[in-house]
Amino acid sequence: MRRSKRTNSLVLVSDNTTTFYEDRWEGDVLHYMGMGLVGNQDLMARQNRTLLESDTNGVDVHLFEVFDKGRYVYQGRVKLAGKPYQESQYDFKGNSRIVWIFPLKLVSTKHPVIPSEAIFQKNQDKKERTARKLTDEELARKASTFTKKLSIRRVASQRHVRNEYVTEFVKRRANGKCQLCGQDAPFHDRSGQPYLEVHHIQWLSKGGEDKIDNAVALCPNCHRKMHVLDLRVDKEHLHSQAGRSTIA
Repeated sequence: MRRSKRTNSLVLVSDNTTTFYEDRWEGDVLHYMGMGLVGNQDLMARQNRTLLESDTNGVDVHLFEVFDKGRYVYQGRVKLAGKPYQESQYDFKGNSRIVWIFPLKLVSTKHPVIPSEAIFQKNQDKKERTARKLTDEELARKASTFTKKLSIRRVASQRHVRNEYVTEFVKRRANGKCQLCGQDAPFHDRSGQPYLEVHHIQWLSKGGEDKIDNAVALCPNCHRKMHVLDLRVDKEHLHSQAGRSTIA
């Protein structure tokens, strides 16, 4: 929180790239953690009080969000959407403490900046990597600190419109078997067809083409493996499978 007496304004920053602050969106309400890194937070101290009294003190409150480290995105003016409440969290030194949470809502929602799905996933992956570095004791402590609702926010995504003829050809060419592990499809869908997923060996997101010599049919497990590992030996095998231009 940053207060400017010259402009009679309060700036709030919600940083999605850090694992320390526990700000979260629930629908169109941002549950924003108060000021204070160590020890119990004081509702009546410093800018916590300014935000608490913002409905009556004439201070304009502005929200910025960080989706990429070092880049501050202005979302607009916000106002209190309810009374502040308390939660139990851990402070900067790892000690249990009580924090104040402020429910906030944008005054105008005409042009909020919506993070891309890729940026959102990048930050989520970063937080998960941080969690993997914790000891068992630290992890158990943080995981059981408090019960809260699932954070939900809208993200922008782009979808590749795939050629339906390529998709159907690739599935028929596979003839019900995963083209990586060679096993039968794990189940049949509701129309009775073997369930396989079409995978592009060179990903569409990285410039790959939607054509039959770049696409294969995989079981869900192998499909996920390719997106997690994308091993060269597997790609070479799949290229040989995709080289077949006829249906068996």
